[in-house]
Amino acid sequence: MPLTLLLGGARSGKSSLAVARARALAVPVVFLATAEALDAEMEERVSRHRVERDPAWVTVEEPLDLERALAAVPAEGCAIVDCLSLWVANLVQQDLGEEEVVGRSRRAAEAAGSRPGATIAVSNEVGMGVVPEFELGRRYRDALGRVNAAWAAAADEALLVVAGRTLELGAAR
Repeated sequence: MPLTLLLGGARSGKSSLAVARARALAVPVVFLATAEALDAEMEERVSRHRVERDPAWVTVEEPLDLERALAAVPAEGCAIVDCLSLWVANLVQQDLGEEEVVGRSRRAAEAAGSRPGATIAVSNEVGMGVVPEFELGRRYRDALGRVNAAWAAAADEALLVVAGRTLELGAAR
């Protein structure tokens, strides 16, 4: 089954689209949540996302080992990875270098792309704004850009989501 990558800005409709696509497949769904609710505001965001999910779906909270989490999803089921941008932030906060983050990402993307069931991955596109003022912000932006490129290369379909609308991203030339 295909790997789909949904890229876009914050609050663009990526997660809602992932949920709708998974629901339409009418197969068991495993939601791989990468967020860590470390404060009240983030806990509220996580709670809002939980409400969108079908109560029959399995949620696995995995902030770091995405490759292992993907391997545990039943073959016939759909995996939703929400989201790569928080996963990369978690890895960068572990003081992993960009090459380690990108290497883990490539392995996870290969695992996602080789699953028999569908995988839908969500990520923020952060490379269209200004260059971050601080070194950590630049490291994060650069790592996420490379992670998004690795997942797009492994994906059968990549969509840019803007204001709830999608634009198909063609293959690299």
